Amino acid sequence: MRALILAAGSGERLRPLTEDRPKPMIEIGGKPILQYNVELLARAGVREAIVNLHHHGEVIRAYFGDGSAFGVSLSYVDEPELLGTAGAARNVAGYLSGDDFVLVYGDNLSTIDLGATIAQHRRTGADLTMALYHREDVGASGIVEIDERDRLTRFLEKPRPEEVFSHWVNAGYAVAKPWILGVIPGGRPSDVGRDLLPELLARGAKLYGYRMSEKLWWIDSPQDYERTLAAFA
Repeated sequence: MRALILAAGSGERLRPLTEDRPKPMIEIGGKPILQYNVELLARAGVREAIVNLHHHGEVIRAYFGDGSAFGVSLSYVDEPELLGTAGAARNVAGYLSGDDFVLVYGDNLSTIDLGATIAQHRRTGADLTMALYHREDVGASGIVEIDERDRLTRFLEKPRPEEVFSHWVNAGYAVAKPWILGVIPGGRPSDVGRDLLPELLARGAKLYGYRMSEKLWWIDSPQDYERTLAAFA
């Protein structure tokens, strides 16, 4: 099993922290956010991953190298123009083909058990399993409606207050079958929440949620950053 780690974000709202590094390379608790995610993959037995790069990608290459020091074989792909969360996966479809793959948003920080997520994905025979986190403030997230079997029935990206129908949100970790990559249009940006999930739901794909009991931190603002630093102090 292989993984794609999304690490191309520039983190505009976190400047000046991201002036000279991509957002996933911000340090929390003495190491970059991205390192926590690489270590999550290694603990789950995922030994190969590709990382998409854009803003100061050389910082990631220099720090991780071939990944051997972190227990994962790492490859890299540069995105001169950002392709979005789904477009990035479509761009490396050849690398991800052949087996189910893991998608990781490299700028999220979590204690998620990816091994348990993968196990649920295989047990249900899902086409895609999305990790879900229960969040009170959902305005900046993609919200998910799930039934009693944890099957996704509805998704809405960044809802307005009057549109909120759930507090389960996309946690930034997913496991998927490679056929879904063919649904993503090539050659242009595409987003998992806005484009891919609605299309998969319309096609009747088997989409399931892994309801997290583990911790998750978003680091989208200076306030988020300070709060997360305090949690790891």
